[in-house]
Amino acid sequence: MHDYTIGLMSGTSLDGADGVLVDFSGDTLRVVATASQPFTEVFRAELLALNTPSHNELHRAALAGNELAAVYAQVVADLVQQAGAQGITASQISAIGAHGQTVRHQPRQTPAGPANASYTLQLNNPSLLAELTGLDVVADFRSRDVAAGGQGAPLVPAFHQGVFGRADASVAVLNLGGISNLSLLPPSGASLAVLGFDCGPGNALMDAWCLQCTGQPFDAGGAWAKSGQLIPALLASLLDEPYFSLPIPKSTGRDLFSLAWLAEKLQPFANERPQDIQNTLTELTVCACVAGMNSYGKNSKELIVCGGGAFNLHLLQRLQAELPWLCVSTSDSHGLPPLQVEAAAFAWLARQMLKRQPGNLPGVTGAAGLRVLGALYPA
Repeated sequence: MHDYTIGLMSGTSLDGADGVLVDFSGDTLRVVATASQPFTEVFRAELLALNTPSHNELHRAALAGNELAAVYAQVVADLVQQAGAQGITASQISAIGAHGQTVRHQPRQTPAGPANASYTLQLNNPSLLAELTGLDVVADFRSRDVAAGGQGAPLVPAFHQGVFGRADASVAVLNLGGISNLSLLPPSGASLAVLGFDCGPGNALMDAWCLQCTGQPFDAGGAWAKSGQLIPALLASLLDEPYFSLPIPKSTGRDLFSLAWLAEKLQPFANERPQDIQNTLTELTVCACVAGMNSYGKNSKELIVCGGGAFNLHLLQRLQAELPWLCVSTSDSHGLPPLQVEAAAFAWLARQMLKRQPGNLPGVTGAAGLRVLGALYPA
């Protein structure tokens, strides 16, 4: 008997929505269909603007949630059409797991911090998505973990353990989206806990600087960064951000690592070449990820990279150079293409919610315990 769930993800890279239809009935998951829908430049700019306080933002956020639901519905329609061609009907799909678009992420900074000062906000309109698709929708995955004193992120390590974990070795999984996060997976059956945390910026600052200077939404293959040279004083200033020295569990977002944050850091470096700044921003991502590995992942034999940053060859080469004791590869070689991993994770999280099974790992997020994540919006 088949077990179909859709996962939808629009991450901090703000490039669009990715969707997968996953069959969970076998011993290993099987991606049955994939689809994506890019954001328009206007919508991307609005989502980026909503990451910081601005005029009439409640109204604008509600409209952005509606537009995101419409984009998601287009992705779902494409997935359902592909499924139909394989003899799978919409009635066989149990639910859609829809992450939403994170615009604010303010979890408790310390265990002693005030509980009523923490929250996480993902724009979405799951009611509208259920109306447009005729399918059950599971959404708002992060809030329950935050309510339980956790970071609400990352939520993917439990999924990573099931897909990429090995019985004979420790494995690290690095998701390079707008923000970079690590999952550290001990050997299956070991008494060690899975760890996971946000390292810092992933593609967000590199993409923003590339767009500002070249008009291109990303640095293809990292070629532009590779053409530049490191600015050591700028790198030191970037790494001076207190977030990097926080202990785990920790998580972050664009509301910290924003264009405004970057602009302030760049003020003393106004005469530097743009490609040198891009090289240095790439090195910032490398340093943040390498620091995480040196602190918590020394036992790992392999670093599996997913997310859009997996296509940045210069970044991968720099990671391999700084982590010579392990093998850096992309998730392609482990059965799941880089742009499908997070969407598949939210299909898994939706399925967990439908089964009333936990989706978080308290050792990763710092939550008070295991929690069922997400809320159901029936068709």
